[in-house]
Amino acid sequence: MDVRGFTVGPVQENTWIARREGATQALLIDPGDEPERLEQAIAALGVTVEAILITHTHFDHVGAVAPLARTTGAPVYCPAGEVQWLEHIVTFPGFGPFEGYTPEHTVAGGDRLSLAGFEIDVISTPGHSLDHVTYSLADEQAIFSGDVLFQGSVGRTDLPGADHATLMASIATLLDTLPDDTRVIPGHMGTTTLGRERATNPFLRELAAR
Repeated sequence: MDVRGFTVGPVQENTWIARREGATQALLIDPGDEPERLEQAIAALGVTVEAILITHTHFDHVGAVAPLARTTGAPVYCPAGEVQWLEHIVTFPGFGPFEGYTPEHTVAGGDRLSLAGFEIDVISTPGHSLDHVTYSLADEQAIFSGDVLFQGSVGRTDLPGADHATLMASIATLLDTLPDDTRVIPGHMGTTTLGRERATNPFLRELAAR
């Protein structure tokens, strides 16, 4: 898998373009801001975006969805329980405004998608947001984890719809069902693996004690 990351916007969110090595069809994951820059990257790669996947609808992950859906013509896949927040993006003072968007498709835990040559399992991982999902590409041993799990940290739970115990249960699901060498491709900071976070992430100590 060829994965390119672009850190965009004022809160340094990671947007990802993923494709099979050498393929012309690609996925765009969590386009959060700077649509013109992302459009240039797509053009430079010479790819066609087959789908735009959203892990959750906080503004830093969806701020560029509407313009990129228009320019690429790609359908948008949004967690079913967060459609209203994609249609009416909530921001904080000093951020935005961002244009809302009605997605072509909704996703929920247990769904399987076949897009851009990938088989993608949708895993329900709420806690950071009400209906957050993680996209698992088992053949690639990789997950696009949004804001659930980071290198040495976890998603914040002081926002509306967030809950710490729910988040930890979601992380436990990932740790219990996926191999330790699964690559974690997150919404902020650098990539890591589930095994590395299991062993070193201080926020996961309560899980290790189970």
